[in-house]
Amino acid sequence: MSVAIEEAHNGVIENHGGPFGAVIVKGGKIIASGHNEVLKTNDPTAHAEIVAIRQASKLLGRFDLSDCEIYSSCEPCPMCFAAIHWAKIKKLFYGCTQKDAAEIGFDDEFIYNVIKGKSVPEKVKVEMINRTECLEVFKIWENKTDRKQY
Repeated sequence: MSVAIEEAHNGVIENHGGPFGAVIVKGGKIIASGHNEVLKTNDPTAHAEIVAIRQASKLLGRFDLSDCEIYSSCEPCPMCFAAIHWAKIKKLFYGCTQKDAAEIGFDDEFIYNVIKGKSVPEKVKVEMINRTECLEVFKIWENKTDRKQY
């Protein structure tokens, strides 16, 4: 966790983004680390956990990180938690809470409310279009014999 905290600190000092750091550990050794780089890259998905997951996946040459653990200086936002899930990471350790993050301006409450199905003012208009055409690609995927499951 101390390296995740150091990453968060470095990111803030370098003005790369918010005060968040993460490391990925495999077999007791750190294989990837990152801090929030949203401001540095102008990429709203460049959160610490995402940066670390991308590094670890590239290093290992696979998206399945089920033999790894992640340490985050703060409880992950919904996007990062989903990425941790999709990477199949089995254990998450975190320091600060989502409430701590909200108190300094990183409030994801509206996203949590949408996920929970609570009524909130719409921030994104959602409309389904071209389902039939989109399903054609699903059918191609479904019929592939060499596909990897995730």
